[in-house]
Amino acid sequence: MAKPRAPSLGQVSDFEIRLLRIFKTIVECGSFSAAESTLGISRSAISLHMGDLEKRLGMRLCQRGRAGFALTDEGREVYRATGTLLAALEGFRAEVNELHQHLRGELNIGIINNLVTLPQMRITHALRALKSTGPGVRINIGMTTPNEIELGVLDGRLHVGVVPLISPLSGLEYSALYEERSLLFCSREHPLFGRDDATITVEEIHTCDAVAPSYRLPADAQERHQELTGSAGASDREGLAFLILTGSYIGYLPDHYAADWVAQGSMRALRPERFFYDIPLTVVTRKGRRPNLVLERFLEAVAESC
Repeated sequence: MAKPRAPSLGQVSDFEIRLLRIFKTIVECGSFSAAESTLGISRSAISLHMGDLEKRLGMRLCQRGRAGFALTDEGREVYRATGTLLAALEGFRAEVNELHQHLRGELNIGIINNLVTLPQMRITHALRALKSTGPGVRINIGMTTPNEIELGVLDGRLHVGVVPLISPLSGLEYSALYEERSLLFCSREHPLFGRDDATITVEEIHTCDAVAPSYRLPADAQERHQELTGSAGASDREGLAFLILTGSYIGYLPDHYAADWVAQGSMRALRPERFFYDIPLTVVTRKGRRPNLVLERFLEAVAESC
């Protein structure tokens, strides 16, 4: 008996695109339950949508159950193809925007974490200006590492990013935004906390247990960390703060990020005139990018806020 042929998506309607967007969100969240709050629908509704998509595609996209969520081989390919499809749709919207001179579509922006506490609110101001001129624009913000942001801008998943200037990539353009200062902090439980800076020697600081970041830093910042006795590591700034607050480690944090703990008396900077470094933050876009009115308006708003 001949094996029945799998259904084929000869045409992709808005409904199929919606199902693919749901599938993409589930994959990026890691499970049905984790996707509930992001999608704003119940787990049972998510399951129904996934079942409908699998029926339309004629293949199993993922395993779910007590063993957890995992993509099948076909699911991984469909996830990759979905990213390509949605990027192509966004490219189409960008071209239509240019024709109609109306702000529609999406702005996908990648930002390194813990920038929201910076006193210079240029990104916030620019996003507000964009939303006021284009109420229909959908803004999507992803918080991730500088490497991921640069790769996302290069391959078109992101329109723009905010990253520290470390090792510029040839396919990207970097525009200065502002500088971020980091100071060396200890917590209230640390032996150096109650001492005057005048009594704390550089040698004492060099011998204290310190936490170091595992992400890339400019050369000046790396030199400052190499002066310390690194005995712990963290993948992001929140991890650095966790370890500093134990009282067992000293470590560098952006001064704006640590400001609340300093105000509460939970942290203090050590010898700030000696132990500091500045990192230039930049707005990054792809060279030779297609005209995109939403992105250009955002970049104009950033420039105006500067």
